[in-house]
Amino acid sequence: MTSLIDRLSPEGRNAPESGIVEVFNAGRGREDLIPLWAGEGDLPTPEFIREAAKNSLDRGETFYTYQRGIPQLREALAQYHQDLYGKTFSPDRFYVTGSGMQSIQLAVQAVSSAGKEVLVPSPTWPNITAAVEIHGARAVPVRKRAEDDGWQLHLEDIEAAITPETTAVFLNSPCNPTGWVAKEDLLKGMLELARRHNLWIIADEIYTLFYYGDEARAPSFYDIAEEDDQIIFVNSMSKNWAMTGWRIGWISAPPALGQVFENLIQYSTSGVPSFSQWGAVAALNDGKEFLAAQVLRARKGRECVLQGFQGVTRVKVMPPDGAFYLFFSIDGVTDTRQFALDLVRQTGVGLAPGTAFGVGGENYLRLCYARRKDHLEEAVRRINAWLPEI
Repeated sequence: MTSLIDRLSPEGRNAPESGIVEVFNAGRGREDLIPLWAGEGDLPTPEFIREAAKNSLDRGETFYTYQRGIPQLREALAQYHQDLYGKTFSPDRFYVTGSGMQSIQLAVQAVSSAGKEVLVPSPTWPNITAAVEIHGARAVPVRKRAEDDGWQLHLEDIEAAITPETTAVFLNSPCNPTGWVAKEDLLKGMLELARRHNLWIIADEIYTLFYYGDEARAPSFYDIAEEDDQIIFVNSMSKNWAMTGWRIGWISAPPALGQVFENLIQYSTSGVPSFSQWGAVAALNDGKEFLAAQVLRARKGRECVLQGFQGVTRVKVMPPDGAFYLFFSIDGVTDTRQFALDLVRQTGVGLAPGTAFGVGGENYLRLCYARRKDHLEEAVRRINAWLPEI
């Protein structure tokens, strides 16, 4: 007799367990825990954002609302993008979702189907691959290369992976977990490739302001794309404004796709709560100082961990160009899953194992440095002190 699980769909029963959550569960309850495994900072959402949400609740805004998002939020998103990219954006190209994760899911649903392929540069955030495969499509890893000057993605590797079943390329830049940032020449090459092969690009640029180059932000497809290019941008309120628990994000796409995304939202969550959206309006309109402080804090966290591992011969570090993660390896450590479990149980430092991030990430560990300095210093001290024991 088959089990209950065997009677489920292949997509449902094969949804992967999270290697990050496994470490979280192993460290749960430790009083000395320093949790650096998750992609979030340690600051609560600012009061002015919380107050805007509370005001909406006090107005009784607890009913169904616009599927595409309240007009005020879509207008705020248009203005935010205009300020960031120096060009005009219509509110009609923005669609509010119930998290960046839902934005990814809806984008995948819109451009792929069962049996089709989506190219995903790897190592990558595991939820991207899972979103593709739960939908019934196949996530095809395109391996980034760890070279002397850092992680690199080569256009010829992407082109070599294209088959008649390929419908899209998913590009996350700045990248979680590696900190790699796509240069404009690569973005231009990818856009030309997508146009030539009639592919969609799903662009995850959530960390665009967490960039350590000379410019104020990372290079973007917005810098080079035409209005009707086949690009769907997925994004979230989570990282910039300390709103990970709010579960609110957005999609930016040509207005011609508006009804498609309205339908997909309707048949998944039927919209995002009004009070959450008003919190997002406040973040976008009044959160510039907080956002600048977030970026500065991450920059200082990066300096802290790089300095902390400097001179530790077993720790191999490639300084990240963007995002807020250190993706590093340790000589002699080949099972990073077990290493991460042992580390959190014995030292209280929680890291994400590279095995969670797919092809090419197996020998690495991810540390989130968007945290308070004393915790980062203590975490690095504990790791360095523990290494001689293994």
